Amino acid sequence: MVNETKLQKAVSKQRQTLEALLFDSMSHLAALCAKQMDNIAELENLLSAEMSKAEYCKYLWVVDKTGRQIIDDASRTGFKRGQIGRDRIARPYMQRALKGDDYYLSEAYISRNRKRPSLTAIKSIRDDNGSVIGYLGADFDLRELPQTADQYEDDNIWKQIKGDPAIRSSLFSQQRTESAMDAQIDDILSLIEELILANGVFHAKLHFSSSRATLWLVDNPFVYQILNMDELSDPDICLAFRHQAYFDKAIVDPLKIALIFKQFKDLRFADETIYLRAASLNVVNGMVGLNFSCDGSHYMHYEEFLEKSMSFWFGD
Repeated sequence: MVNETKLQKAVSKQRQTLEALLFDSMSHLAALCAKQMDNIAELENLLSAEMSKAEYCKYLWVVDKTGRQIIDDASRTGFKRGQIGRDRIARPYMQRALKGDDYYLSEAYISRNRKRPSLTAIKSIRDDNGSVIGYLGADFDLRELPQTADQYEDDNIWKQIKGDPAIRSSLFSQQRTESAMDAQIDDILSLIEELILANGVFHAKLHFSSSRATLWLVDNPFVYQILNMDELSDPDICLAFRHQAYFDKAIVDPLKIALIFKQFKDLRFADETIYLRAASLNVVNGMVGLNFSCDGSHYMHYEEFLEKSMSFWFGD
């Protein structure tokens, strides 16, 4: 079994919480519906009454045991007419119900009409003998569901991502062309190091091939700054940024930033065919990002990055 990532674990935890949150109300309403399956007017009254107090449900509906709808969708503003007879048999949540799941909360999907991430809960409706006579469905817009999840934080593990196959297929017909940044790489790397250590930059991405840098600052993290080659080649640019101490939330050892940047330089010049096109450093989460000429990308913790020799990237 493949181990879940931290993100997948967060999704699983949220789904379990929502399943438990919805189970009691769905079970209670399904029991009431069981007594009115042959009375459409009473079913409408039941669903309408439930929707009048529903905090986050988008639609309630009932289908027979074959998956065909026997009542219009109930919403908080009334009924969405024209839904009787709608065949839901092909929907994944109905397939799970028909295979025997008494209660099921679907995977998220994009809704057909509003094109928004949604969920559907399905609960079997049983008669006094326990036989399934229909199913109660409830649709939810993810925006409206109660927030039960903790803030997600990525797990800082090495991730390798393959890029454009067209670029990889023509890799050996290309060769690195010296960029304007290449010609002044030592001074530019020193400048970016200074901006991180003394001017509030916490995330810097260096685009070696296109000779520019993208910076995110502690004081204004929602807006990135783009420095072109003229700006990067002028140390006076530091005067445009407020002087401030190295960010207190940073986890990267400030003495190792120069070593990280030196390794960026080595990867840029180590090979004329496979070379570093762009690289980034985030001192808050400690992650290094690398994009190579083959369009492959790597993300790893800076300490792991510093442990890798050139032979790791290019072989012996």
